[in-house]
Amino acid sequence: MGDASAAVGVPVIVAGTPTRLARAWLWLGVMALIGSGVLAVLLVLSRTPGIQDVFPLKDLFRAALVVHVDLSVAVWFMAFAAVIWSAVGNAGLAWLGWSGFGLAALGTAVMGVSPFFPDAEPLLNNYIPVLQQPLFFASIWIFGAGLGLTVLRALLTTWPRLAEPLRLGAFLGAVAAFLSLAAFLASWWQVPRIEGMIYYEVLFWGGGHALQFQHALLMVVAWLWIAAQLGRPAPTSARAVSVLFVIGALPLLAVPAIYLLVPAGSLPHMELFAKLMLWGHPYMGPLILLATLSLWGSRTLGPDPARSAFVASFVLFALGGVLGYLIEGVNVVIPAHYHGSTVGVTLAFMGLAYVLLPALGFGRPEGRMAIWQPYVYGAGQLIHVLGLAWSGGYGVQRKVAGADQMLTTLPQKIGMGMMGIGGLIAVVGGLLFVVVCLRAMARRAAQ
Repeated sequence: MGDASAAVGVPVIVAGTPTRLARAWLWLGVMALIGSGVLAVLLVLSRTPGIQDVFPLKDLFRAALVVHVDLSVAVWFMAFAAVIWSAVGNAGLAWLGWSGFGLAALGTAVMGVSPFFPDAEPLLNNYIPVLQQPLFFASIWIFGAGLGLTVLRALLTTWPRLAEPLRLGAFLGAVAAFLSLAAFLASWWQVPRIEGMIYYEVLFWGGGHALQFQHALLMVVAWLWIAAQLGRPAPTSARAVSVLFVIGALPLLAVPAIYLLVPAGSLPHMELFAKLMLWGHPYMGPLILLATLSLWGSRTLGPDPARSAFVASFVLFALGGVLGYLIEGVNVVIPAHYHGSTVGVTLAFMGLAYVLLPALGFGRPEGRMAIWQPYVYGAGQLIHVLGLAWSGGYGVQRKVAGADQMLTTLPQKIGMGMMGIGGLIAVVGGLLFVVVCLRAMARRAAQ
């Protein structure tokens, strides 16, 4: 098929440390999703009209939301990022990789039990919501230390060449993760300590925005990896794809510049990062277009779990992007936007997980459940997102539950009803992913 068809070849996963580390991180990610899914049921029930009045879950809503978001975003996303870094990296610095994994796993476990200890006051700030409780903060520091070691190893073991675009994309994702961690530390050092949610909103603002570039870059890596595995690689040369990855990562140069030019936590600091998201993501446009062509090329293929995930991921991410430009005021259009975007990333990672399972020595995801799982999850999230967007247009506020939502009009109730139904369908789809993965992983264990 020539140079064009070899543009985004499937990376070769080296036996030994890369394979074992990737397996370990995949297990951690799946466990995080199980915990997050259980909590998601409580979240959906606490906001669904009718049910919210029968089961008074308002008080539990806030604490459950904190841990749900942290498991599904911080742990799942970063664990799967580590799967990619481990898979495409070389076998060097194994001690660094296992140290990072061990700390991250310990931090995740501590995070999971922290709400059951006294004085776990939830604060629903953006990016990494927190429980004002010493054990929870310890979990964040432990997980962050493990992630820091993992990112350091990724930078040293995934050093790419222009002829290896997927490895380059993974490396640039690690650069984004490094800048994000550095931003968190800089904000922690510079921002005056005050009580309340505003402190953590400011603390995680810069690094949280930088993380979005990591997620977007690795999402495209997943898309192109899936397409190459399906025999529909990007219709251009390897070097051209690599150049597009570099262009997509260029806005990251603004992250250290903002910290150097304006004080962390100041209004200009926060405004500049908000503008970075608005102006920076169009740099991903050429990569998105390239992935679109690969997706279009797969339309004649038969059913495949990874292709299903690719289709669903693209639709949800595109919807999230559009909603981002429709935000006006503080309402549930905001979670509609980030749910669409983050679910797009999650579905891309689900699809790549289906590709990687046999490559890592597990069983192959098979059967109708595997093929339909991304569509079930994606359809549920689509209804969920559209319900939130609809309700936001009628003034429903974010981060409230139960009677605090003040659902007084029929359109508000319809929208939040859609949110509830879609959320429950999405939970089923998420559980199906866990079942498919566990079945494949068990087949290896039984061998």
